[in-house]
Amino acid sequence: MYVWARMARMMATASRRGPYRIGGESRLAFRCLPTDIDFNSHLNNARYMMLADLGRIDIFLRAGLIALARKNGWAPMIGGLQSTYVREIRLWRHFEVVSSIETWEGTQVIGKHRFVLDNGETAALIMTTGGVYDRRGRRFLDIDEVVAALGRSAQPRPPTEAERMFMASHQSLRGLAKGPA
Repeated sequence: MYVWARMARMMATASRRGPYRIGGESRLAFRCLPTDIDFNSHLNNARYMMLADLGRIDIFLRAGLIALARKNGWAPMIGGLQSTYVREIRLWRHFEVVSSIETWEGTQVIGKHRFVLDNGETAALIMTTGGVYDRRGRRFLDIDEVVAALGRSAQPRPPTEAERMFMASHQSLRGLAKGPA
């Protein structure tokens, strides 16, 4: 139930955060609750993914992608992620999830979610890759097409070396998951 309560709170307060602009950030504040922890009394790894989902949904909602996707039969989808944990988020600790769209290439979007402690230190970093699937056309859309449909004019920056390595690792792991052709 708490997942839905957090989502409802995020959606109810989205207009206060204003429209999402490409290159901007989504900043959502949380506290580590007893339902979030594992036997080490810190935020468990599954909660990081769920809270990153809320950051992505906040971006999609504030950018207008949710409404556009419903209208056009599109589905924003995550393709994969990589996470690293560098500091604990202990029970009752306040933290923020700072989410952003970093860049895109073709049909693939690179996102970043930083978990920032109340003292400003990064506790974890999650990089994601995703896309927007056109259910009617049975294809992933070119992200430039999605940006234009949102009424925006933005150009992606070239992926950094770290982002290229992440994308290559994702493609390799995806090949393993699909198995031999």
